[in-house]
Amino acid sequence: MIFTTQTIQEILPLLKEKLQTDHQVTFEVLNPDTVNGVYAGTEVEVNGRDYLYRSLRAWMELAQLLECRMLVPLPSKESHLLSLTFEKITADISFHDEKRENKEEKYGADSIFSQIHKMEEPAFFYYYLQALENVAIEKRKRILNLGINRGDEFEVIRKMLDTIKYQNMELVGIDHSKSAIAYARALFPEENVTFHIHDINRLQELDLGTFDLLISIGTLQSPGINFKPFFMELVQSHLHKEDSALILGFPNSRWKGGELIYGAKAPNYAMSEMSLLFNDVIFCKKYLQQKKYRVTLTGKQYIFLTATKIV
Repeated sequence: MIFTTQTIQEILPLLKEKLQTDHQVTFEVLNPDTVNGVYAGTEVEVNGRDYLYRSLRAWMELAQLLECRMLVPLPSKESHLLSLTFEKITADISFHDEKRENKEEKYGADSIFSQIHKMEEPAFFYYYLQALENVAIEKRKRILNLGINRGDEFEVIRKMLDTIKYQNMELVGIDHSKSAIAYARALFPEENVTFHIHDINRLQELDLGTFDLLISIGTLQSPGINFKPFFMELVQSHLHKEDSALILGFPNSRWKGGELIYGAKAPNYAMSEMSLLFNDVIFCKKYLQQKKYRVTLTGKQYIFLTATKIV
């Protein structure tokens, strides 16, 4: 199967139909390296034949939309063509669906979730690093992370700062998973890093005082947290009034079969539906602006809300 001048409107149903019965579908397309500086859908002539140009990124995005991974492109018999294969992502259980008797260990050190390394996903790491720079991480003294798990967010901070600045910080991480906290404690033996096994709904019991940076990635929307009143209480009781900042990560993706799939999945929807996601994001943005914070929204697979106090 060769795609030449077919539009995406024609290609999409063809691939969908093929993938209903087959685990893989292979087809040939114009090698995008044969053309420079044109946009998707531009008609080009190569070796006397017309093609619609598409970048490799466009084909990868199409694969993801079809819940497939795109295998490494292979050269075709004709030098200006590539052979692409879309392979359906294995429908194995994801951490979203994993059931455990001990609910606290759904995100533990031996869970499916523990196989995920968010910082190795460029679109996650890039925007998290950008958020740290936006809050001037090198100036922060007390940092609280809710849902710290094994400490990935702290690891980035430790690596990006010089030793003296890092050691002068106090970092506090909280999670309800005993095994995840045990892992984090082994990873961070430094005296300036403290971890607590605790339910963040009862944060006041720890009597931690106030912080000048709050980080929470994909935790505040967890089941069992009354999101809006909990968030307002966090801001009012656990952040410095004069100069403080927040980095919140809202998942706009799912993890499945080793892949990070774009698009939040809401209950009772077969498609990606982001109303709940943006309802929470906009609530936080408006509330923080009322409290005199400067707020930015960035990201893709995760929406990063970064806020800094206007002083």
